[in-house]
Amino acid sequence: MENSSQGAVQVRRDRWRLIGWYGFWMVLVILGIALGLWQWERAADKQALLEQRQTAPVMLNPAEPPVPGAKVTLTGHYLAEHTRFLDNRTLNGRLGVAALTPLKDSKGRMWLVERGFLPTGPSRDTPNVETPSDQVEVTGEWQAAGDQGLLLGPNSEGLRLQQIQLQEWAEVGEFAYSGWLHLEAGEGALEPWWEANVMPPSRHLGYAVQWWGLALAAFVVMMLGARRLRYDNQQWNGGST
Repeated sequence: MENSSQGAVQVRRDRWRLIGWYGFWMVLVILGIALGLWQWERAADKQALLEQRQTAPVMLNPAEPPVPGAKVTLTGHYLAEHTRFLDNRTLNGRLGVAALTPLKDSKGRMWLVERGFLPTGPSRDTPNVETPSDQVEVTGEWQAAGDQGLLLGPNSEGLRLQQIQLQEWAEVGEFAYSGWLHLEAGEGALEPWWEANVMPPSRHLGYAVQWWGLALAAFVVMMLGARRLRYDNQQWNGGST
């Protein structure tokens, strides 16, 4: 009677041990599959973004919001006194800032123009940049405003900014559209430094394959381990009768 009771307890322990084993590894399998699908979807999104950039329109003083990547040409006047600087930029090993100057176009609308890189070195003095006072014609790539990640501390330090935030120019009025122009040609252009941060879709596909490979490996370990557990349980139970 006692042996029978002990055997029943052992059977329950073995069952829960097997359930725990399956549960742990199934979580890893499901996680690997889910992360692989997420990377697959990101690859599709990046491919769509690349195609959008390749087919982006060329726009002259646009009367509607430019799509991201559009080549936009503006005519107007810089508001030099409202220039600010995007801090901690690097180009070819040099430390500096990016000059940000509002432009009032020929229709009276406001645009923000990222004019390019200005080397400053480690100095924290207020940067100085020459700005044309006559009417200008500038061309660049449009970037829509969006989430720029975590901001540590205040955004502004004097005329230096940690992130481009359009509300920093509240004194000039509302901008025509939520975004800014990365200047490529025209008066007031500095050294271009900005490049669109678009990871190739192939890299996301590679990550997806890696996650699915890990999910498959976890599934194999789960099945082999469960087989071993069953064998050990049978040996134990057989030896205790």
